[in-house]
Amino acid sequence: MEIIEIVGAVIGLLYLYLEYKADKWLWPVGVLMPLIYVYIFFHAKFYADMGINVYYFFASVYGWIKWTKASGDEAGTPISSIPAKKIIPIAVVFALIFAFIAHILFHYTDSPVPIGDSLITALSIIAMWMLANKYIEQWWVWIVVNAISCGLYFWKDLNYTALLFVIYTIVPFFGYFKWKKLMKEQTGK
Repeated sequence: MEIIEIVGAVIGLLYLYLEYKADKWLWPVGVLMPLIYVYIFFHAKFYADMGINVYYFFASVYGWIKWTKASGDEAGTPISSIPAKKIIPIAVVFALIFAFIAHILFHYTDSPVPIGDSLITALSIIAMWMLANKYIEQWWVWIVVNAISCGLYFWKDLNYTALLFVIYTIVPFFGYFKWKKLMKEQTGK
């Protein structure tokens, strides 16, 4: 298990680097990484995290299409801020996803952390959608997800994955400012 966890962590670092650069090649890496983490989280009994990785697989395909499907230009989808009119619908979707996953984990699994697992899974679904749409605020959601995940993974002795998530918690601060700079360059402001 340790070797596969190390491989997953290395691929995860590559993914994070490509995300930081807003490089469309993050998506093919994003197709591979979830396959590894489905296996890891199944054995750790983090069932919602296992399930989110199935979602990540399909979201990576969606992100690849979205980022490469240009609206007439080579750059694809531009980095932008999330429109204010989408905040309440996103919050409602988050609450519904969280409640649904928590219900399943409480009643149908032996998950040792159903609330934490549900929380990071629901937030991850939202953050991944935001990333696919290149909303800069996705970085702040990932900070919350990654910080909580880091604690849970250390608790479950997934030490390499937890260390990866320590990095995943720090890099989004830099990623936000990198994307902010890229956004300004795109708009010429």
